[in-house]
Amino acid sequence: MSVTLAILTYMAYAFIMFMEIRKAVKYANMPAHLRWNLYPVMRENGRNHGRSYYEDREWRTKARRRRLIRRILFILKDNFYLGEYFHRNRGYWCVLFPWHVGFLLLIAFNAFCFFAAIALVAGLSVSPQSAGILGFLFYYSILITGVGSFITGSFGSIGMIVKKLSSRELRAYASPINYFNYLFLLVLFLSGFYAWHSSGRDFSPYTEFWKGLITLSPRDVHFAWAIHIVLFALVKFYLPFTRSMHFVTRFFSFLWVYWDDEPNVKGNKIERKVQESLNQPVSWSAPHVPSGKTWTDLASELIPPGQIRAGQ
Repeated sequence: MSVTLAILTYMAYAFIMFMEIRKAVKYANMPAHLRWNLYPVMRENGRNHGRSYYEDREWRTKARRRRLIRRILFILKDNFYLGEYFHRNRGYWCVLFPWHVGFLLLIAFNAFCFFAAIALVAGLSVSPQSAGILGFLFYYSILITGVGSFITGSFGSIGMIVKKLSSRELRAYASPINYFNYLFLLVLFLSGFYAWHSSGRDFSPYTEFWKGLITLSPRDVHFAWAIHIVLFALVKFYLPFTRSMHFVTRFFSFLWVYWDDEPNVKGNKIERKVQESLNQPVSWSAPHVPSGKTWTDLASELIPPGQIRAGQ
């Protein structure tokens, strides 16, 4: 059993990392997007009223400060706080927010277990009585994030189901797969809570399991922890095929679409990407758009007046 759990965990982490990297590379290599030109861009200073640096005189000759950290912090705040939902539908936010927080805390919980396992391998004690401050901090970080994840995640999962079933507006946009996702994660959170409670309200068995993963010496765990480990591995296999992967794509949306105001000057990367898009062949046809030609060809041709009819 211990070897099976270890192999399943290795495969699950390798799979989700591969899928995340694959999706990131796919988005990074997509054709040029449609510019949104939303202002103010987060990296701009003194533009809270919404103007753009393009309005400055001789903007081409001035150096621009690129505040990447400021933009990333805004995206992280948006992902953690979910402010748009709070302002538009606070009742929905009250269940969506703990659902998201529960999953984020679950990731943090496993990260703390990983680093605590490294500390155990190094000979440090991870417990409330640990002589070192690091072991003490790891113990309570694991306790807070683990229990916090299982409680908030369970509450949020149940709340999402109840909220969408009880609201006609939300129910209209919910598909059966949405309810399956909520139930799947609910079982995951409840299994973690039960495993913690049944093992004497102690996370040390799970930390020891992580130690075995690091040292390539699989450890046996309580049956309740085995169930949780299997469920968490299945979630990692399943997650890349759901809309939950938006925590990767949101960075591209904000940085490269919403806030992209790079000037298109001759010879730069934007010009090359636009040219690549214009050289794409047209795969559909209409009376005024024959197929088989590129967008550049169509844009440079004169359409005979007889092919243009009212409404086209």
